[in-house]
Amino acid sequence: MALQVYINGELFDKADAKISVYDHGLLYGDGVFEGMRSYGGNVFRLQTHLDRLWESAAAICLTIPISQSQLAEDVNRTLAVNEIVDGYVRLVVTRGAGTLGLDPNKTSDPQVIIIADHIALYPDEFYENGLEIVTVATTRNHPGALNPRIKSLNYLNNILAKLEGLQAGCVEALMMNHKGDVAECTGDNIFLLKQGVIFTPSIDAGILSGITREAVIELARDAGIEVREQTLSRHDVYVADECFLTGSAAEVVPVVKVDNRPIGDGAPGPVTKDLTRRFRELTGAAR
Repeated sequence: MALQVYINGELFDKADAKISVYDHGLLYGDGVFEGMRSYGGNVFRLQTHLDRLWESAAAICLTIPISQSQLAEDVNRTLAVNEIVDGYVRLVVTRGAGTLGLDPNKTSDPQVIIIADHIALYPDEFYENGLEIVTVATTRNHPGALNPRIKSLNYLNNILAKLEGLQAGCVEALMMNHKGDVAECTGDNIFLLKQGVIFTPSIDAGILSGITREAVIELARDAGIEVREQTLSRHDVYVADECFLTGSAAEVVPVVKVDNRPIGDGAPGPVTKDLTRRFRELTGAAR
């Protein structure tokens, strides 16, 4: 059976899933999205994802032409039609088709798109042995220009940083903010462990408020580990005992080397392994 893609309440074969080339989502990256994981047929923290989608849309004055409850039903329907139990959902809302100009008031008919598929962001060896990342020159968007808390379709900032990382031989890259402080990676949030305390950049560092990030913070605190959200520098990264990344697609993945410098003993640490286990138990994920 061909993969079925949802567009505005209808399901289409993947090859027939189309929107207008005049859509401002395509022309200008004008729209918002969410990436979500399904475990055992249930989307992990679906309501939280929908709340963030609506917040992103409100931030760019985009009205989503469907209720949250209906969209939740449609997400589950799209998963079921495609017989996906453990997979990935990409939820997209575009501004809609308009003129060849920036004016969003000259657009109409926002497109609501649901893609349910499988994803393997990193190979198993990275979860077992850890990955290497590199700090790149491309900084995270200035919050006064395009606030990173808006999960918009314009991901060029992240893509440029990703290209730098790939050119350096790393599949993920660490981005600084406009102040030179640690922000986040191109698609993941970053955590450090030092002397039994977990550190992660705060929201005001110019990062996306990651849903997996929040889940891991909760798991760590439930396990009795202190978590501090604060300003971090590259020095803090280099001297950390452990480092790991979180994201809906990545889940929890250890980092063993940054800028060619080993983190701790250069292997996934015990706290990272424990939190990975706890997250998999929470979601029902198996690897």
